[in-house]
Amino acid sequence: MAAEGMVQSGKSSPVIRQLETSLSRIGVTGAHKQIIALVLIGVLFDAFEQNTIGVSGPMLKASWGLTGADIGLLNTITFGSAAIGRLLSGILGDRYGRRVMLTFNLLLFTIGSLACALAPNFAALAIARGIVGFGIGGEISTAVTMLSEFCSPKFRGTAAGLVNVGAGGFGNFLAPAFGLLIFTIFPGEDGWRWLFAALAVPALLVVFYRRFVPETPRFLASQGRIAEANKVLSILESGTLRPKNLVVREHLKDDTAQEAPAKGAWKELFRAPFIGRTIPVAIAILMSYGAQLSVLTLMPIIFVSMGYTLQGSLLYSMIIQSGSVLGAIAASMFGYYFPRKRVLTVGAVFACLAAISIAYLGTNIYLVLMFGAIFQFFVLLLNTSIWIYAPELFPTRIRAFGVAFILATGSAAGSFVPTISGALFDAYGMIGVFGLAAAMYAVFAVCIQMGPETYGMSMEDLTQPAEVETPEPSVRRAEARA
Repeated sequence: MAAEGMVQSGKSSPVIRQLETSLSRIGVTGAHKQIIALVLIGVLFDAFEQNTIGVSGPMLKASWGLTGADIGLLNTITFGSAAIGRLLSGILGDRYGRRVMLTFNLLLFTIGSLACALAPNFAALAIARGIVGFGIGGEISTAVTMLSEFCSPKFRGTAAGLVNVGAGGFGNFLAPAFGLLIFTIFPGEDGWRWLFAALAVPALLVVFYRRFVPETPRFLASQGRIAEANKVLSILESGTLRPKNLVVREHLKDDTAQEAPAKGAWKELFRAPFIGRTIPVAIAILMSYGAQLSVLTLMPIIFVSMGYTLQGSLLYSMIIQSGSVLGAIAASMFGYYFPRKRVLTVGAVFACLAAISIAYLGTNIYLVLMFGAIFQFFVLLLNTSIWIYAPELFPTRIRAFGVAFILATGSAAGSFVPTISGALFDAYGMIGVFGLAAAMYAVFAVCIQMGPETYGMSMEDLTQPAEVETPEPSVRRAEARA
């Protein structure tokens, strides 16, 4: 199956070649940085929102008399709807565009947060969490796809990786601190309502600012909307999203008709050659997400079982989470310099070794914190690298759904793997939890070998390099005479 990387993944038409050449020539401009900043603001608060049930859980239990199972159900609803939101947003994004779905999902996220703040009872809160989850899931997968399509072949990995720097890195690390800040400003039993309300306000501002973010030139070109694609490329080249007196250059020549994707194009994902790369990568991300969510869920309990207070366990968990920030940043940097499969394979091996070290060498709190931070570093390195890798596996016509399917598989892991890890902890302690994590990363390393290498290759045709050197004029004249 590794040879599957030699199969053409999509039509590399003259227009697509012109597009990749133009993106490479334009490079990274101020307009790219503005787009990335707006996207990162959104996913940062998405990450805050995903952590709100855990942060506000004690208040909810005290206010409404909820049980631990009730709190767990709210998280299950959030992650379950996030998986569904990703899949549906992927299908619609391939048909109607990335920009439309990004704005729609952020609006859903805002409505859901406000509904959570105003929820009169548990049932209403559960419904609101479903709305929030749908918006979060669709926005993150759309953001990964969108940034990879805006940027040059060299920079697209870094741009897509930055999404997880904001979400899985800084977002998860700062979420408890954000909750503490809100609870300090708004003390009392209704502090959880203010937390949800505070998360809705920045999202509304981002909805306004994202009116300035254009559709991606890759999607426009794939739809045959060449004039619009030329305008977006000219905007990127200008260095600002709102240029004055914009001069639209003919980056792409409208001399080749582009076929609009069929309504059922998403079904291609489950046919050759795409199924041969979709299934292994989906299994890999299920392993990684499942191991990560298990550890995040159980670490406070593990610290309490070691004799530490709840406050102390949360502090130690944040120390371990510091490795997440560094891992996401490292993955974004590696996305610029190194092949995807090399980073994913080496990262999986070290994540496996770090998990084994915690299980067998974590004899005191200092060693647990050190190995735990190292483990989280490689976990986020892998998760972020998967986000970089996934958009490059599929051509534009099915890219949004392909990315959504892979990320949704990761979200689904959160619904059952922590339960298995919890049972192993009850039976075998820390060795059971991290032994399972080590085994899952071993499976990850094997699965990644089955996919194609995408670094430096065309996003439409994995048999072609993304950047084609243009011959010098003298060489072209000699070829013409020949």
